[in-house]
Amino acid sequence: MSSHAGHGHHDTPAPATSVHAHAHGHAHGSGGDPETDIDWDVLGPLLEQEAELNAAQYEEAARWIAALPTAPEVRRILDVGSGPGVVSCLLAEVFPGAEVVAVDATPALLERATNRARRLGLGDRFRTLTAELPADIGILDEADLIWAGNSLHHLGDQRAALAGFASLLRPGGTVALVEGGLPTRRLPRDIGIGEPGLEARMGAAAAARFERMRSELPGAQRETEDWRALFSAVGLAPQGTRSFLLDLPAPLSGPAREHVVASIAREREVLGDLLTSEDSAVLERLLDPEDPEGLHHRPDVHLLSARTVHLGRRA
Repeated sequence: MSSHAGHGHHDTPAPATSVHAHAHGHAHGSGGDPETDIDWDVLGPLLEQEAELNAAQYEEAARWIAALPTAPEVRRILDVGSGPGVVSCLLAEVFPGAEVVAVDATPALLERATNRARRLGLGDRFRTLTAELPADIGILDEADLIWAGNSLHHLGDQRAALAGFASLLRPGGTVALVEGGLPTRRLPRDIGIGEPGLEARMGAAAAARFERMRSELPGAQRETEDWRALFSAVGLAPQGTRSFLLDLPAPLSGPAREHVVASIAREREVLGDLLTSEDSAVLERLLDPEDPEGLHHRPDVHLLSARTVHLGRRA
């Protein structure tokens, strides 16, 4: 199971954690299948950068959970689909009395998570667990908080997976699902080259690719994305839904602009022939560091997104 916690599944495919080999939007080398031929030395830093840019959103969400009047003492946290551990470490800081377990199927990303926790001085409360879900759910053990950041949709039977998470919760424990939100926007509707609406068309292509990814997952079941109803169906009481905004206005500089360039480059690669030749040509210009209309120089590049967190509590 692979997710990549920096984006909602309606986003264009720039992932942020890893839980399953069928994750949409994984990076790859030249040739091969973009779903399985992954260069983690390339993708790992991009995932870290994306999560770091969204850190304020995730911290606000974690502090919302911690402040709930129904919140129990949090002693053990599972970050399911942790990727390089940016959110895992953030959860360890927000819940200073908790052991945090970063759960992922990719050892290379878990190594990054371990190194990050060590740099932050969290090593005594932080560990990693290599697990392929849903098969390995039994080895996760119980928890007071299960954070599933854009990872549930990488499992074919989401209802069964959520029931599995519910079975791991201690009494009063919480599942936090990061699912949905709004597509990331980085450019105006009309950028002055090509047909207006480039990002909207990229989003439509990404949505089609997402549906294909979902249909190819083992045991895939279509599920209405009513998370409150799904919580109730697996015996959890819905505890609220909130969205958290990332708003970096133009002009961008430094790491944020670098991330926009890297993520759009990845999307062009991943979406491939789902894009028209005209849009591909525009993206070629946007990614050209010498083009004055490109992303490296444009004054109108920005970063705007919303992540939505849904909570369900075990009685």
